[in-house]
Amino acid sequence: MARSAQRVVAILVLLVLGMLSLPVAASLLDGEGTENWIVPVQLVAMAAVGAAVAVALPGLVREGAPTGRRAMTGAWYGLLAAFVGVVVFWLLLSGFDGA
Repeated sequence: MARSAQRVVAILVLLVLGMLSLPVAASLLDGEGTENWIVPVQLVAMAAVGAAVAVALPGLVREGAPTGRRAMTGAWYGLLAAFVGVVVFWLLLSGFDGA
């Protein structure tokens, strides 16, 4: 697969998973003693997914980057996708006018 195709696939995967990660984490951890863990679990999960995607699809990072650097860059991309997911989720719930 070409590097540009890898980059597009990786970004799409991360954006979709970033938008789904908050509702999934909330549905799994919505309990009396676990509601404070929703956002940290979402962030850790998206960092791990981002690292895995960047290692699996090396077109997401600079050519010739070692595996550790690819994983770290992917983790940051995963966190960015989680942030985009939170913003989209908030806009869907509140709209542009606010809560």
